Amino acid sequence: MESLESKTRFCSVALVLLLISLLWSQLPSSSAQQQHEPNPTIRTMEDFSGYPIHEPGQFGSINLASSLSVDAPGLQKQIEELSSFSDAPSPSVTRVLYTDKDVSARRYVKNLMTLAGLSVREDAVGNIFGKWDGSEPSLPAVATGSHIDAIPYSGKYDGVVGVLGAIEAINVLKRSGFKPKRSLEIIMFTSEEPTRFGISCLGSRLLAGSKELAEALKTTVVDGQNVSFIEAAKSAGYAEDEHFSSVFLKKGSYFAFIELHIEQGPILEDEGLDIGVVTAIAAPASLKVEFEGNGGHAGAVLMPYRNDAGLAAAELALAVEKHVLESESIDTVGTVGILELHPGAINSIPSKSHLEIDTRDIDEARRNTVIKKIQESANTIARKRKVKLTEFKIVNQDPPALSDKLVIKKMAEASTELNLSHKMMISRAYHDSLFMARISPMGMIFIPCYKGYSHKPEEYSSPEDMSNGVKVLSLTLAKLSLD
Repeated sequence: MESLESKTRFCSVALVLLLISLLWSQLPSSSAQQQHEPNPTIRTMEDFSGYPIHEPGQFGSINLASSLSVDAPGLQKQIEELSSFSDAPSPSVTRVLYTDKDVSARRYVKNLMTLAGLSVREDAVGNIFGKWDGSEPSLPAVATGSHIDAIPYSGKYDGVVGVLGAIEAINVLKRSGFKPKRSLEIIMFTSEEPTRFGISCLGSRLLAGSKELAEALKTTVVDGQNVSFIEAAKSAGYAEDEHFSSVFLKKGSYFAFIELHIEQGPILEDEGLDIGVVTAIAAPASLKVEFEGNGGHAGAVLMPYRNDAGLAAAELALAVEKHVLESESIDTVGTVGILELHPGAINSIPSKSHLEIDTRDIDEARRNTVIKKIQESANTIARKRKVKLTEFKIVNQDPPALSDKLVIKKMAEASTELNLSHKMMISRAYHDSLFMARISPMGMIFIPCYKGYSHKPEEYSSPEDMSNGVKVLSLTLAKLSLD
């Protein structure tokens, strides 16, 4: 039990502080002084208590940077817990759109948003929003977020760091005493991965106003088991009214959008750097190609008389590599990710072949030149091998996205103020940020990942690297919210 003497001393200190506060409030001072000089009352209270006491909304960013504290063990625990919602055994993660595991994972994220004091809502396709109202909620909010769906047998960190890390960033700011002017909003995007319906960034494409996609989802989109998008969405509790245009956001809905993400490449780790400030996202395009030949018995049809659809596909796959290298830019890439042969028997000449090709570049014109060359090669190969080119379809041909100069500046400033090393870099993988750039100024924060591994169980980012990313995200959100 405290002594009477200590209680008396505490009351005396409190009385002195109260008198100082009353006297200070009566002194005239200019608004400029109030803005730039610390309040003596606050300073005296900090001297007595030994702890920093922040006035809401009065942070200098350097002072805020020193007060940010990330619960790294808690964030790692949440990542492990979320990874348990998987249709593949640990350490792999498989979490496909609208499956039971996906629905359970969504429930987990919504609960974390609620515990963080955010108001939570969902749209017709299951994009999830968690909002912290600022002091001027009529202003466009600053948004952040990513996705939690995972391709089969992948890892725990892709997208997830940008969702759980965003929630922790809000908690970090709240613990620091920060009060935003602009509201801060977290978005968990639906189906960034194209696993189930072959459509990447489904949720963010709709938010960006894709009328073609909204119509297709109502009529033609099915998965590999012929389950329609509408049916799958309704099984997960979405698409009640089937009016997907309700998902669209107007340009300028947000003041800015920032996505925290693992690099999915080795550059930051190789160079020993903490943070990547993304300046551009490469332009992706997807192609579907099909050849049809005559087929026949592998022993009975002699080589001069064959019309082999499989060899046509193989030749085109090599042509993709050739045309990409002809660009003479390291930023041009091409991948034949799917090559299927029919009937798929060792003793049968392929009568049909199916290829799916991914090509990307930060230069849209250069990428489109590669696509044109691939199509020319497909026609030439078909004529030479006497097979039919039955399909050459450009599935999507998205433009690149440039990060906003102000957002880049704020991310770089945040890294410097936190004493974290950083470099400007491009994203060769594409993300929901590519489509959010059509709605608002955009930026991305990269953190290192082990050996650049991603989309595989070995994917890993250390608690320290995640903590650094969350701090940079927190400080960037704070800076932008006060603009």
